[in-house]
Amino acid sequence: MLNKHFTHIIIAAAVLSFAQIAGATLGTINIEHDGYGAVGTVQVWGGGLSGSSVKAGVYMLDKSAGTGDGNLWDNGLIGTFCIDLTQNAPGYTTTYQVVMPQDAPVPTTFLGETMGAAKAAYLSELFGRYYDPAWVNGGSWTSAQNAAAEAFAAAVWEIIYEDLPASPTLWNVTADGTSGSLGFKATGLDTTLANSFLHSLDGTGPTAELRAFRNSCKQDFIAVVPEPGTILMLGLGSLSLLRRRTA
Repeated sequence: MLNKHFTHIIIAAAVLSFAQIAGATLGTINIEHDGYGAVGTVQVWGGGLSGSSVKAGVYMLDKSAGTGDGNLWDNGLIGTFCIDLTQNAPGYTTTYQVVMPQDAPVPTTFLGETMGAAKAAYLSELFGRYYDPAWVNGGSWTSAQNAAAEAFAAAVWEIIYEDLPASPTLWNVTADGTSGSLGFKATGLDTTLANSFLHSLDGTGPTAELRAFRNSCKQDFIAVVPEPGTILMLGLGSLSLLRRRTA
C-alpha cells in the first residue's frame, strides 16, 4: 500500500501531467548568465560530479527575448536555480526551450530520462514552501540568506538526482542513496536545513508555478513564474542590480 505522503505526490503529479502534454515546448527564451543572487559554494558528489566545488544558489540570467511562455518574464534579470550539474551556464546569449519542469533536464544521457512528474511535484512544493524572492531582489545578501539559498539548491539537486524514496523523510543530502553512478550528496553547507526542507514535502504544502529552461548543450535552469503584480517590481530590481554593476 502506498503511504499517504507518496499518494499526495502522485495526485499532484497527475495534475501537472494533465495541465501540459508531456514534452511540449511552451516557448523559447534568450538568456545569458549574469552573476548570482544569494549563493554559496559547496562540494558535490553525484549528478555527474565527484567532489567538485560548485556554486549553489540563485543563478541570475539576463533575458533579451522570448516567445510563448518565455514572455512570462520581462526582459532583464531572472533569478533561477540550476537543475543540470553536468553542463555550464551560458556565457553568451543562448536560446532555450521553455518547458514544464517534468520535461527537463536535457540531454538525458546521464539520468536516462527527464525528471518526470513526481519529482516535478516535489519541486513545486519545495518552491511553494521555502523559495524566498529576497534571494533574487536587491544587490547584497546576508550570510543567512546565502546559507538558505545554498541549502535550497542542494535540496533541488537531491530531488532531481536521487531515486524517489518511500518517504520524503528518507532524503538526505549527506548520503548518496542511489545505487550506481547516479545519486547525490554534498558538503560545505547547512545540511540540516537542506534536509528539513526535504523532509517536510508531504504533498500538503503550498506549491509554486514553475518552468524549466532547457538546452541540450548548456546548463538547464528552473524558475518561478512571476505573479502579474510582481513583474514590475522584478523589473525595477533588475534595474537596481544593473546600476550597481555599472557604478
